[in-house]
Amino acid sequence: MVILTEEEHARVSQAVKDVERQTSGEIHCVVCRQSDDYFLAAGFVLACTAIGITFLISWLSFRFWLDIDPTILSMIQVLAFVAGLGVIRLWPSLCLRLVPKSLRYRRAHANAVRQFLAHNIHATENRTGVLVFVSLAERYAEIIADSGLSAHIDQAEWNRIIGDLTVGVSHGRIADALIEAVQQSGLLLVRHYRAGPENRNELPDHVVEI
Repeated sequence: MVILTEEEHARVSQAVKDVERQTSGEIHCVVCRQSDDYFLAAGFVLACTAIGITFLISWLSFRFWLDIDPTILSMIQVLAFVAGLGVIRLWPSLCLRLVPKSLRYRRAHANAVRQFLAHNIHATENRTGVLVFVSLAERYAEIIADSGLSAHIDQAEWNRIIGDLTVGVSHGRIADALIEAVQQSGLLLVRHYRAGPENRNELPDHVVEI
């Protein structure tokens, strides 16, 4: 299943080309459906839940003088855990709902760093590469600027662009949000790295979907 149509891909790519004509910086866009399957993390949450419920049942049985065979209680615990694993295996989308937002953001950030390195954004001549990254399932967006830019551009300026990008993507305007992020990033790049007479295109201009 594609994320962007061919027409949307062309629009974002053209926006990148238009910006890079004015600056020696490089912008690369990656849109990810989901940064992790979260199966192991969700399984851990289920295991903790099963243990917690077992402790609760044990306390209630002690509190109200109920006689529950420990073997039966252990079997219920194991069966509940196995059943939970079966459910999230059949419906993987539930895994995302079981894990905390902080974990989702950490996994998405780790994926953004991987993409930054995998697409050689760190290998531009003047270290002026910029990754515009979106992970849809996590509702997460990030802009990673290489060291040549971080020395001149305050993180608060990138955060403003990230905030607008996140809002746009959350409303389903993925292509428009990417284009706006590219254009706003371009304004920051032009301020410090204007295009010279030999303005090589060091990174692909198209959007990568993963």
